[in-house]
Amino acid sequence: MSPKFEPGKNIAMKVPVHEYEKTVAFYRDVLGLKTIQDDTPSSTESAKFEFGGKVLWIDKVSSLSQAEIWLELVTDRGDDAARHLEDNGCIRRDEIEALPHGFRGFWVSSPSNIIHLVTENDGT
Repeated sequence: MSPKFEPGKNIAMKVPVHEYEKTVAFYRDVLGLKTIQDDTPSSTESAKFEFGGKVLWIDKVSSLSQAEIWLELVTDRGDDAARHLEDNGCIRRDEIEALPHGFRGFWVSSPSNIIHLVTENDGT
């Protein structure tokens, strides 16, 4: 049986430095999305917004020349999901961003190079 996949709660917009402030202002000031305060230390400057039932992260990334959208998928069986995705030609991209120690997840790329964080749900 194949692992089950569902959309996660996070959408990440990776934005080049020269577009970051205007992008944050667009979502905050023009669209009026509610900002989510986060005191968690991070290696990336980020803004977080409520986005329906999702969280929109806008991350400032110095190595980008254009914006990228990254999506989260949640699976019921992480190891099986990794094998299933590999068997179906998905490329692992764990090098693109370090995940916290002990975090049950990994990065993959879709055929059109959209990055997906695949996380294992906690069984709840």
